[in-house]
Amino acid sequence: MRLAVLSDIHGNLLALQAVLADLEAAGGADLTWILGDLVAFGPEPAACLETLRALPEETTKIIQGNTDRYVTTGARPAGQEPRAETWPQFVAQMQERDRSFEWTSAQLSGEQAEYLYKLGTDLKVEAPGYGWVIGFHAAPGDDEMVLLPYTPEEIILDALLDRQGRMAFGGHTHRPMDRDLGTWRMINPGSVGLPFDGDQRASYALVTFDDGLARVDNRRVAYDVDAVIAALKAKDHPATGWISERLRTAEPG
Repeated sequence: MRLAVLSDIHGNLLALQAVLADLEAAGGADLTWILGDLVAFGPEPAACLETLRALPEETTKIIQGNTDRYVTTGARPAGQEPRAETWPQFVAQMQERDRSFEWTSAQLSGEQAEYLYKLGTDLKVEAPGYGWVIGFHAAPGDDEMVLLPYTPEEIILDALLDRQGRMAFGGHTHRPMDRDLGTWRMINPGSVGLPFDGDQRASYALVTFDDGLARVDNRRVAYDVDAVIAALKAKDHPATGWISERLRTAEPG
C-alpha cells in the first residue's frame, strides 16, 4: 500500500500542480490524504480547491485546516498577550492578516465555502500488515496546536493520548518532521505551498507499507516561485509583501 500525504497548500496552484505531477511520476498512490489549509494566502484559492476536488474521490480524502475555518466562518487565530513595545507592529500584522483572509473568502463561491466548511477534521486507515495510521491538521481535536521537530516527546504523546494507532500525520507548522516516539511515529509532510523550513521547494510525503514496515519518503519538488509572486502582484493581493518574502526565504517571518 502507498499513501501520499499533502498539507498546507495555501492557494499555491503551481506548487500543487508540481506535487501532483511528481506523485504521478513516482508511480502514484493507492490513497491520498490532504491535511487542510487549502486556500488561504496564495493567489489561486478557488483553482486549488477545484484541483483537489477533481482528484478521484474514492482514493482522495480531504480534511479542513484552521485557515479553512477562518475564511469560511470569520473566525480568527487564538489571541496573544499584548505588549506595549510591539503593539503598533502587532496591529499592522493583524490588519494585514485579516485583509488576507477576507480577500481569500471573496475569491470563493458560496458553494465552495460550504464545501470547505463541511470538511471533516480526522482521517484513519488500517495499513495491511502494519496497523492503524491517523491524520489530522495540527493535533487531534485542535487545529491550532503547534507540534514541531523539537517539541518535547511527552507533549506530542499527550496530544495523541486518546487516539489509537502506530503512525500519525499532522501538518500546520509547514516544517517536515519524522519522529519515532516509541508507541507512535509522528510525521509532518511539510507544506506544499508555503514551506517554513528554509527550503522553498514544495514538500509532501509518500509512504510505502510493505511486509509490516513503513518507508517514508519526504519529497521536495521545485516549481516557479517567481511566477506565484507575480500572480500575487497581478491580483493585488493585500498581503503580497509578506507572502512573497515567505515564498522566497521559506521562513515564517
